[in-house]
Amino acid sequence: MENVHLKKVALSNGEEIAYREREGGQDVVVLVHGNMTSSVHWDLVIGNLSPNYKVYAIDLRGFGESSYHHPISSIKDFANDLKLFVDNIGLDDFALVGWSLGGATCQQFCADYPGYCNRLFLLASASSRGYAYYSTGEDGLPDVANRIETLAEMFEDDKRKIVQTAYDTLNYEFLQQMWDMVIYNNNKKPDPKRYKKYLADMTTQRNLAECYQALNIFNISNVHNGLVPGEGKINNINIPVMIASGENDMVVTKQMTEELIEDYGEKAIKKEFKGCGHSPIIDDLDQLIESMEGFLSD
Repeated sequence: MENVHLKKVALSNGEEIAYREREGGQDVVVLVHGNMTSSVHWDLVIGNLSPNYKVYAIDLRGFGESSYHHPISSIKDFANDLKLFVDNIGLDDFALVGWSLGGATCQQFCADYPGYCNRLFLLASASSRGYAYYSTGEDGLPDVANRIETLAEMFEDDKRKIVQTAYDTLNYEFLQQMWDMVIYNNNKKPDPKRYKKYLADMTTQRNLAECYQALNIFNISNVHNGLVPGEGKINNINIPVMIASGENDMVVTKQMTEELIEDYGEKAIKKEFKGCGHSPIIDDLDQLIESMEGFLSD
């Protein structure tokens, strides 16, 4: 895309954040990606969102082209980076769109820094109560009786090790099988050239265990999530919120989405994408763009 430029900005905390900026537009939208991805995976949204919008898509610390000098310990670290980023480039009235892990980051940002974001679009987002991570049982499935509690335990988890090994060995075949099985729906897949670009981008992630644990202990709600008490910071979010979920999402469960709906109450409206899994960007881009533009311009 000729009108999209990859740029980098140095933050005061020593990190360097890469971001994609689309030329033109007035209403500012900032896109925040999920786990195993980066701004690269927003390409179809960036290319198809109305030219009325000025679009930025960042690479979170430890993803894509961004640095990872200091390991993250919580979602708050990502939110603080986002605050330094928008301050650096001079943004103070914008909409946030957060996908999955990015949804948790955007929620934390809005809770900690009210007054910056004017609308919050949560796409297949982690719950306001976090994303519980359970150790892998002997059958290869999550052992729901054994929730991981510490980062040290996370580094020892078999599922994490398998994904990390795929990263380290550039095993694109395994990563593609994983995404075909768990992320995409209705046999929808990116075209081969785009898919290859996505797979290569996945292996740039340098914080897999840290992200799993950050989601595990994330909780801005008013209730205990089974591991940590709620911080109650969701009460600071008083802007329009859309909770958008895929009908057949195998990553973010319906329970997590229901937690979001319960915790936000009347602040939020709900949208379920029919026939979509965890990536409506690929499963039904037209439906996603229509919902985003309708919410952002309402």
